[in-house]
Amino acid sequence: VQLQAFGGGLVQTGGFLRLSCAASGRTGSSYVMAWFRRAPGKEREFVAAINWRNSMTDYADSVKGRFNISRDNAKITVFLQMNSLKPEDTADYHCALNTAENLISRIVDRYRYWGQGTQVTVSS
Repeated sequence: VQLQAFGGGLVQTGGFLRLSCAASGRTGSSYVMAWFRRAPGKEREFVAAINWRNSMTDYADSVKGRFNISRDNAKITVFLQMNSLKPEDTADYHCALNTAENLISRIVDRYRYWGQGTQVTVSS
């Protein structure tokens, strides 16, 4: 399984970006895709996740109401629409895939497959 992420960039505070992550290979039919981020000098943290079977979603409190995770079933692609961006959203964003279970998790170790990072920088 391979994941490829796109969409990062430089925006001003209050701006928006849309990240996408396409999965290829044997993903199966029941899995969870998620976004994590790592800011300089900080631990990787959970951002959002979506259950592919039932479309349930979960968001970190810090992004709830501003970010929206969605999917394209046909293309096995997950999107992260990021609105009202803040400087504290600046980080390297990674998509991740959990094919072992059909439960959303915020735990990094639950996700076996990771895409390369895409940098998001929000200027003040």
